[in-house]
Amino acid sequence: MTDLSAVKAALKAQEIETPSWGYGNSGTRFKVFAQQGVPRDPFEKLDDAAQVHAATGVAPLVSLHIPWDKVDDYAGLAVHAKERGLRLGAVNSNTFQDDAFKLGSVTHPDARVRRMAVDHLLECVDIMDATGSRDLKLWFADGTNYPGQDDVTARQDRLAEALAEVYARLGDEQRMVLEYKLFEPAFYTTDVPDWGTSYAHCLRLGPKAKVVVDTGHHAPGTNIEFIVAFLLREQKLGAFDFNSRFYADDDLMVGSADPFQLFRILHEVAKNGGFDKEKQVAFMLDQCHNIEAKIPAVIRSVMNVQEATAKALLVDLDALRAAQRSGDVLGANAVLMDAYNTDVRPLLREVREEQGLHPDPLASYAATGWQDHIVATRVGGTQAGWGA
Repeated sequence: MTDLSAVKAALKAQEIETPSWGYGNSGTRFKVFAQQGVPRDPFEKLDDAAQVHAATGVAPLVSLHIPWDKVDDYAGLAVHAKERGLRLGAVNSNTFQDDAFKLGSVTHPDARVRRMAVDHLLECVDIMDATGSRDLKLWFADGTNYPGQDDVTARQDRLAEALAEVYARLGDEQRMVLEYKLFEPAFYTTDVPDWGTSYAHCLRLGPKAKVVVDTGHHAPGTNIEFIVAFLLREQKLGAFDFNSRFYADDDLMVGSADPFQLFRILHEVAKNGGFDKEKQVAFMLDQCHNIEAKIPAVIRSVMNVQEATAKALLVDLDALRAAQRSGDVLGANAVLMDAYNTDVRPLLREVREEQGLHPDPLASYAATGWQDHIVATRVGGTQAGWGA
């Protein structure tokens, strides 16, 4: 039987990192949809993130995105976060929205453009120094659209050179986490298209380079939990970008399309010690809330991760391993399904009450009146968003 006290302790210790851009306006590639009360600067984004943490108790970290979250005083931004019970998490670079990056950034054929891109990455490390952030999160839109457009091998050489320069700039406690994406915006080749490419570059760089698994960045049918288990075994899993997809990189709320997949992924995390603090796996959300209200959507996403985590922690590993050793195929599967089919909502309500929280985070947030407050007060100025 699973030790419920240990499960509760793990759930209370969980930390889920929310994305600053999740609080701003976003949309499709065709249209960004504005909502009332959306933050106008990074400080207001942190104010909203504090509401998520207050309601859930497990969302104390906020990812930044540069230049979307550019400010004059990053140390001041970190103080603003601390005053609200938050910490600044990963610093995300942006090498895909400048006109110069049309043909790529760190893999661009022009050395001047590559220099511009690398300088931006180094600027992000400077920001990490000022904010106390641990992780530099890299995602590159670099790739090609047509056969013959550029030399595939040369682009990998340029990528390796850029990563090595940035890696050398990292402090002792800082890390580089490298994300991959199957396609988009490049459609013929993408320079970091899969976990193997990311892993190979990180392996060459050294122990401060880790792989980011974005759950929406895989071909249909990909066994993401295998990737997670492999990277944990190799001590190269640095972070998750949690979201959900029906077709491709949909950036929907985590667990909304396939909650069973999320459970399977977190089962591998739990079974392989991925929740242990010394593993330093970052559990980040990377979602765009285009049509749903921002703060409730982030709260619901955090709750979805909590529910999948609770189910993963309830797996009877002794019974599972006994069935596996004996070759009991159906028995082993039944152990997993028993945990997945458990209604963990009463357990999570109990955990929250023991933490002094309202048992229903969404109801707790609604009762604060924060939504009405920001709609009434955030009038004028320019709303935050990624533009399109």
